[in-house]
Amino acid sequence: MADQVVLPDGTAAWVWPLLPTDRRALVAEFEQLSPESVRSRFLGPVVHLTEAMLHTLVDDVDGVDHVALVLLAEVGDEVLPVAIGRIVRYPDQPDAADLAITVKDAWQGRGVATALMPLLVAQRPPGVTRIVTEVAAGNPASLAMLRRVGDVHATSDSLDATEVEVALVPDADPTPLPAARYAEWRRNLYTRDLVCPWLREEP
Repeated sequence: MADQVVLPDGTAAWVWPLLPTDRRALVAEFEQLSPESVRSRFLGPVVHLTEAMLHTLVDDVDGVDHVALVLLAEVGDEVLPVAIGRIVRYPDQPDAADLAITVKDAWQGRGVATALMPLLVAQRPPGVTRIVTEVAAGNPASLAMLRRVGDVHATSDSLDATEVEVALVPDADPTPLPAARYAEWRRNLYTRDLVCPWLREEP
């Protein structure tokens, strides 16, 4: 069942879970990208979405450990997908999950991610008490959005990204995520977002 939300400008929107039937739509949107956009998005040439990519993006969504929600906005007589958000449990750390929200270019700055964030957190995998993720350096809007859902601890180990941990449950006693597996899982999740080519991160 869809959750209805209203964006700050009064636009009506609905949030639905990503479905297996969304495979074809994602493929069709990818095929419309220019080669330049593909190289920029994937950091290399990608001709078509592979079955492995689609398995990760669509089939791996189980609604429990990997939750993916699509926000659709009312535009005239149409209801169009404008954003997708994911919250995915780390396999070696049951109390921690990664979270990512991507928003179409034309809809950035309209409160879409802010509307989607609390729904993702509310539907997070059972037992998850914290978000462990990365935010692009120089992106204070994302940090501000994360602060709306919990206490944020941010550390910057590079010029490109800031590692962020968000406590969703006060006074939780987390176990450190193994560094090697964290890096591997982050790479996997980054791939998940890149195979949503019709969406971009909200600044």
